[in-house]
Amino acid sequence: MAEIPPVCDFGWKAPAFELPATDGKVYTLDEMKGPNGTLVMFICNHCPYVQAILDRIVRDARELARLGVATVAISSNDAAAYPEDSFPLMAEVAASHGFPFPYLYDESQQVAHAYGAVCTPDFFGFNRDLELQYRGRLDSSGRAPGPVSARRELFEAMKAVAETGRGPADQVPSMGCSIKWREA
Repeated sequence: MAEIPPVCDFGWKAPAFELPATDGKVYTLDEMKGPNGTLVMFICNHCPYVQAILDRIVRDARELARLGVATVAISSNDAAAYPEDSFPLMAEVAASHGFPFPYLYDESQQVAHAYGAVCTPDFFGFNRDLELQYRGRLDSSGRAPGPVSARRELFEAMKAVAETGRGPADQVPSMGCSIKWREA
């Protein structure tokens, strides 16, 4: 079922985290913070919305790094119920797509809850002070990639954040598969 996150709550502070990554390291938000901004995205392996844009995510993360914006991806899905989102398979996806950013596993789902993440992909763009400035989509892609000429909304927003500390006032929310929460 498709989910749509709420609009950007400008200035909301990024919650701290400490999570294991597919590269064997453990990362904290403070370690991930970029000098001009930080992009935290919730993704997973099996979601068709994520699969449709993985190459574009990698492209944009590489270009944002040159602007001083760090990127981190987090998977919070219940891997027991969705084995294709397991930690070992996360490592395979990261390697096969050449992720230029850490791919973290939120097994407890506490980080996803702290961020209020609702879908994959769900993008949180923060300025250098870790204040939320973007909670929109990557581009007009859905379950299939949008046109090659699609406006690069996430990249443009994070470029503005890197240059001015502020995101755009108008943002189109992301859409994707719901986070696969563990049953209580």
